[in-house]
Amino acid sequence: MRVADFIRDNRLKARAAQNQLIDKFEPTFRTWSGNVNKKWAEAVAMRSYLHFFDAGNEQQNLWLAQCPVLDETYKKLQNKLGEETYIGEWYTVDQTGIDQFAAATGDQQWIHTDPKRAEQESPYKTTIAHGFLTLALIPMLTESVAVTKTNYSAAKMVVNYGLNRVRFPSPVKEGKRIRARSRVINLLPLKRGLEVVKEVTIEVENSNRIACVADTVVRLYF
Repeated sequence: MRVADFIRDNRLKARAAQNQLIDKFEPTFRTWSGNVNKKWAEAVAMRSYLHFFDAGNEQQNLWLAQCPVLDETYKKLQNKLGEETYIGEWYTVDQTGIDQFAAATGDQQWIHTDPKRAEQESPYKTTIAHGFLTLALIPMLTESVAVTKTNYSAAKMVVNYGLNRVRFPSPVKEGKRIRARSRVINLLPLKRGLEVVKEVTIEVENSNRIACVADTVVRLYF
């Protein structure tokens, strides 16, 4: 065996052992971390705005008085702050979709686009989706772009304002099914509007490891 092959084989074995260790202990840590993060997010989400949203606060009343529909939407979302409000349908990430994303972005790394080489050299033994592909699927996975559905029907305009945080804890292997779960973690007042921050988690079917977690930001105008 060549030295290079020996080093590569040992590196792959080390990665495999590391992944097995993570798979074994991550569910426990994920549950504990999820509970802690939820409480922390809820506290941070409202800490800066408690004075603003106190019942009877004059500033709050003036803001909500701008539009009855805005008042109704805010109260509806505020009542569910921190709660999981959406679980989507499963979606299969296939090689065709991966290749299309690679062509559109120019990211043609073999770990995404070369199944034969990935089977031989990748520790995952198959191609994996780009992290940004998983991220790009969030609007579809959360049905926020569905023509027949709208999450904020009362708003005159909904604007995608960006992302606060994005992480890719685990890759999505080709052929795997993923789905989105989301919850509102923050509400910020705007002039005749409301900024809504959601934590969206992308999970992989039959896996304890999540593929992506992102804080999405939309602005509603009434």
